[in-house]
Amino acid sequence: MGVKRHSRYAVLGAAAALVALALSACAPQAPEAASTGSPEAGQDTLTIATTTDVVNYNPLIGNSRSDYWITNLMYPHLLSIGDDGSKEAQLAVEWGYVDDTTGFYEIRDDLTWSDGEPLTAEDVAFTMNAVKRDAPAGTFYGQLGNFESAEAVSDTRVEITLTQPDSSIVEEIGFWGNVVPQHVFEPAGSVAEFANDGSDGGWVSAGPFLLTDVQVGQSYTMERVEDYPLVEGGTPIPAKIVYRVFPDVNTEILALQSGEVDVIANSLPPSQVQQLQNAEGIEVMEVTGLGYAHMTYNMQNPDLAKTEVRQALAHAADYEAIRDVVLQGQAVSTGSSPLMPVLSKYYDASVSEYEYDPELSRELMREAGYTEGADGMFPVSFRLIYSLQDPVTSQWAQLVKDGAAEAGIPIELQGMERNTYLARTNEGDYDIYAGNFAIMDDPVTNFTLSYLPDGAINYTFVDDPELNALIAEASATFDEDAKIELMREAAKIVHDEVYDNVMYTQNLYVAYSSDWEGFISKPSELLSIVNPVSLASARKVSE
Repeated sequence: MGVKRHSRYAVLGAAAALVALALSACAPQAPEAASTGSPEAGQDTLTIATTTDVVNYNPLIGNSRSDYWITNLMYPHLLSIGDDGSKEAQLAVEWGYVDDTTGFYEIRDDLTWSDGEPLTAEDVAFTMNAVKRDAPAGTFYGQLGNFESAEAVSDTRVEITLTQPDSSIVEEIGFWGNVVPQHVFEPAGSVAEFANDGSDGGWVSAGPFLLTDVQVGQSYTMERVEDYPLVEGGTPIPAKIVYRVFPDVNTEILALQSGEVDVIANSLPPSQVQQLQNAEGIEVMEVTGLGYAHMTYNMQNPDLAKTEVRQALAHAADYEAIRDVVLQGQAVSTGSSPLMPVLSKYYDASVSEYEYDPELSRELMREAGYTEGADGMFPVSFRLIYSLQDPVTSQWAQLVKDGAAEAGIPIELQGMERNTYLARTNEGDYDIYAGNFAIMDDPVTNFTLSYLPDGAINYTFVDDPELNALIAEASATFDEDAKIELMREAAKIVHDEVYDNVMYTQNLYVAYSSDWEGFISKPSELLSIVNPVSLASARKVSE
């Protein structure tokens, strides 16, 4: 194949894009910072509310939202993302393919770690090779299935060798993988075991801020890195960023209203959006959603290994009521498909949402070999786990339980603290997993992670040979039309076999104090207005 190249000047060009995703007509545009001339760095502290502590300071293994928000401010990504899922320059200014099995990144030459060491292609190559070698749990490693090795061929150019053609890998590992400093991580040994907790002299950063003080259960203080060329003016505007930990979103909102914090990092519950839009001193911004809420059924459970049982559960949930009552109409159906409407090239309108039909659910349970008892309930019971820090899922989980009871299927709700929930998820300790993904931007990669046997987020534990073959074929093709057709076939299998029960997708809302401006929105709750460039650009409103 010929050379495929992206540049800082033509990132969105159709000829350059391997996987171009179309923006839905109703998706909001990222706001532009209201600035006339280069803003000056100040002495202000921006205080941000979160509901979780940091679990991992190592960005290669982090899985809590707070992990991501804080480590993202120190360890850069090669690529950023647009509202339509297309990839944009960050550390990398050019990227693409030399041939079918060789990818490349050309990186900036003006970033330095906070201890004075330059950030070079050696750091990038080391990070990728170490993740492949040590296999830390998480999305980054999950992206490297067809990755063989990386080599720094100059101070600014990295080339990666693939085991087989993969038309998504360059953009996906460029977006999802943080770059870490080789001179800090290599002496520590395995990157899967390195705590990077600051105990050996603190942290280093090539982002806009450096973590300097941790009070577990209370706060995380980050100080400005003076030289950060990715932001206008070359220096972050806030002197400090402080993440403060609150028990739940309601106390976060009270803290914002009282002026105790300036930003709420997590998205607002739909029921609070209109109230805060009308509140004095508070701004509410809409953030594009590139993710979805879903339930998966653990097929390691013999009952859930039966297709009819999964189908029965799928038809026992009232999705329209969930979207209307819990989401306040701020969500749309995906047709029970992982190919969301926002991914308009891939979306298949012929795949329809599971109909809420408790009687059909009962018929399917009988077909699976179960008989109702005198109380009308079938002799099964399933544990549904969800995070108590996720108020939306906490609400719709109850509706799911109620609908299943109508169908004679008992469900035990197990809400838990978020980090316990994540640990249970990683251990496969659940019957039904209820949650959401923040960003599902590339269908091939998403399916690879979600539905292949060794997928990092294969929460159903599915291993379907036909589905596996379709995903592998789509990954290897650089023909977009062929890839779309293959992914639609794969999505239909996921839908019909209920390997994933995708319930809705939504745009999100975040809130911040009217005393601040200059935030730059990126899609998803993971990035929103707490992405590195946004926080480095935020400033107090002039009196």
